[in-house]
Amino acid sequence: MTPDEGPSEFWAGLTEQERADLRRTGTVRRWSRREILFHEGAASDLVIVVTTGRIKVSSHTAGGSEAVLAVRGPGTLVGELGVIDGSPRSATVQALDDLTALTFTPERFEAYLERWPRVSLLLLRMVVSRLRDADRKRVEFGALDAGRRVASRLVEMADRFGRDSGEGVRVDLPVSQDELASWTGVSRAAVNKSLALLRARGWISTGRMNVTLHDVPALRAYAEDA
Repeated sequence: MTPDEGPSEFWAGLTEQERADLRRTGTVRRWSRREILFHEGAASDLVIVVTTGRIKVSSHTAGGSEAVLAVRGPGTLVGELGVIDGSPRSATVQALDDLTALTFTPERFEAYLERWPRVSLLLLRMVVSRLRDADRKRVEFGALDAGRRVASRLVEMADRFGRDSGEGVRVDLPVSQDELASWTGVSRAAVNKSLALLRARGWISTGRMNVTLHDVPALRAYAEDA
């Protein structure tokens, strides 16, 4: 089990002793690609630490359309908010790849936090970080055009999931163009137009379910230029 091989908010912050106890406390479970881990509005009866694979976190608008909130990878903790406040799920979580995770009942996860009080502080910092990220995306949606939003998501995925291909940073996209559009807050047509613009500038090249970022600094600067 190697959940620290990818970027994470939670696993990377644990000590070896805390990780070892977490492994002992949890139960290994597997999901197939595109299988739902849990639904928005369901009872919060499971806490999950992703060990391999990626997940999509989404919610549904009043009109019934999907709003992608985040894409996360190995080391990610999900389902913790239900432990904190006992409320139903605030989002739906779906496996984007074949997925393996450590799972915990709320009671077992609470007992783990009682044994390791420092992890509770780590959990608080993680929640605050996610709130700040949500605030940043709200500002981004109001200030940036479609092209810059798409560039921002590509840079985010490169930071999280990218690997050196010799020609740049390659990202095997875990999301469809419809999902990328939802995550970016624009239409699919706007995503297609934005990708064409970034290709024309020589910053990216695209393949089937993958994109290579040839100039990450240029993309990052473009995404941050309001």
